[in-house]
Formats: sequence, C-alpha cells, structure tokens
Amino acid sequence: MTSETIFTHCTLVLPEETIIGSLVVRDGLIADIDSAPASGGIDLGGDILMPGCVELHTDHLETHFQPRPKVRWNMDAALQAHDGQVASSGITTVFDALRVGIDGDTELGSAEMTAMADTIAAASAANRLRAEHFIHLRCEVSVPDVVEHFDAMSGNHRVRLASLMDHAPGQRQFVSLEAYRIYYQGKKKLSDSEFEAFSQRRIAESEANSDRHRRLLAERCHAAGIAIASHDDATPEHVAEGVALGIALAEFPTTREAARLSREHGLQVLMGAPNVVRGGSHSGNVSALDLLAEGALDILSSDYVPFSLVQAAFLLAEREIVDLPSAIRLVTANPAQAAGLDDRGRIEIGRRADLVRVRRGGALPPLVSAVWRAGERVC
Repeated sequence: MTSETIFTHCTLVLPEETIIGSLVVRDGLIADIDSAPASGGIDLGGDILMPGCVELHTDHLETHFQPRPKVRWNMDAALQAHDGQVASSGITTVFDALRVGIDGDTELGSAEMTAMADTIAAASAANRLRAEHFIHLRCEVSVPDVVEHFDAMSGNHRVRLASLMDHAPGQRQFVSLEAYRIYYQGKKKLSDSEFEAFSQRRIAESEANSDRHRRLLAERCHAAGIAIASHDDATPEHVAEGVALGIALAEFPTTREAARLSREHGLQVLMGAPNVVRGGSHSGNVSALDLLAEGALDILSSDYVPFSLVQAAFLLAEREIVDLPSAIRLVTANPAQAAGLDDRGRIEIGRRADLVRVRRGGALPPLVSAVWRAGERVC
C-alpha cells in the first residue's frame, strides 16, 4: 500500500532558498514541493521544515556506555539512549566514532569497542534505532596495535569512514605542551612524574609507529571502500601527507593555513559545531567562524554535543553570517555528499524524506519538535 504524508503551512529550507508552502512525502521519499498551502495534512503553523542532519563524527556513544569512571552500562541500552538523544537533536544519520588503538586516554579496551560496533550493526539490522547509524573508526596511528584492531573491526558492514589521528604531545591539536598538560593531567588525575612518563611514552610511540601505520591503514581503507579523513592537521606537511594518502575529508584542522590548503587540494573541511556556538576552539586552535568567513569550511560536526548542529546552523543564520539555506547545508547536504550518501541531505523531489520540524526560539535556542526518517516519524 502507498503511504503518504502531507505537510502544509511550513517554512521549507530548500538547497538554495526558503519558501513557505507544502510538501508531500510518499513511500518514504519527497514526492512534491509546492509554494502554496495544501488542503488537509499536518499543519506546521509556519514552523521550519529542514532536512535531517547528517553527523560524521560524534564521540557521544562512549559517554552512555561509560557514564562514570569504572562504570559500564548495558551496550544495547547505552546505544538506545545515545540514539534517542541524537534523533531528538534533529540528526537522522549519524556516524558513531569508535576508537581503534587504545592510547591510555580511556578505561575502555579494544574488545569493548569491537563489541560496540557489533551492537550498532545488530540494532540497525533489527530496526531498533531512530536515526540511521554508521561507524566511523577513529584510528590512533601511534598505538602499537592499531592496525590489528582496525582489521578486527573493518569487516563490520556499518563502517563507512576512518580518520587517521595522532594525539601525542607536541604536534597537531597539542602543539602546546602546556595545553596537553592541562587536558590530560587533569583528566587522568596524574602526578607530575606520572604525567611526564605518560607524555614521553606517547611521544616515543608516535615516533615509532605513526608514519608506518598511516600508510598501512590508508591502504586497507582504499581496499575496503572506506572513506578516509585526516585529523587535526596544522601544517602544509600534514596536508600534503593526507593528500598523498588519498584522504577525502580534513577533520578539525587547527590552523587557517591547513584549512586553506586542504580546500585548495579539493578536500572538504569539517569543524566542530561547538566551536561555532562557543565562538572559538576550547583548545585555543583556529575558530570555525574565521574559516567560514574565509570560505574554508564545508561541514559542521556535533563532536561532543549532539544538539550543537541545529543550534550552530540557526545561530549562523540569526547573526546573518550566512543565510539559512547555506547554514543548513553545513549540517545536511555537505556531510551527506562527503559520506557518499546521495539519497538524503536536501529537500528535493526524489530524496529520502529525512525531515526535522524546528521552531525558532527567539532569545532561546531553536526547538526541535518532530523528526521523520524516510517518512516515518521517529521523534
């Protein structure tokens, strides 16, 4: 049987413009768009109807599985809690970032990460999730066993993206050793001597492993059809290295120069939506707003706050930094394109009906009041 839903009196955010009108969804796809109101259907009372957000890098699942130090939650329940928060934030497609190569920054082990990936695949197959979930492997290239851990996880059919990262001190995100000390010594509650030993071990691992592991992991990703992202590029040499490895996406470049060179080489640049909302980087790196002003920003990621995608997009429009369709593309069409998901991310006839109803908040953040995935209401 044909399934049909009509939305009327809605403000539709199309790829290049905003119109007030109506939209018809038929069998999970957008079937018609009209600038006139429709008779019957769901009256949105002028509320905004935008495409569902596409999230490429969120570490948020871990916080549900390990809500406190030394505490582990049931993985299925943790995934459902994470999924509920993601969907209610207007995200209809999410790439859950899972660690590959454990660097001492977490109590979680490689077996638990593999189990998380298996849980995502099983829950997706059973249609028990509101958003559509894929897996993003965060590969810590300095860690001795990162390639073996990647091999254990890369066969999971939900894996679509891998990022090659190195969080050793003295480079990339942590050029400042003092910033590294503030972040890790406080987080891990280390004494001065313990922190010094931790830092020296991480530096030694990076020097011994990172270059070789980047090459090996890039080869494996290309062979498996997994898209590759760089991470925290800071210098022209970092960008050149990524281009030589065949990356498609530059995640969180830490300098204007790295972002500009990435764009010049045809890479899409991703920055954190919390960076936009906060007005700058929490670690003192380049501002996403500055990159946007220079035309060197393509995609926003919620990173550690799921709602920051919608919040950042509307903030950009309300402050007239860009118009609303341009802001919405940063969290919908552009990440969908980067991930090779050509069926979603835009309100266009024939696209998948991943839709989000948003009410502007005035002085308050916007309110996500309803979400549909493939035409089915999930929130």
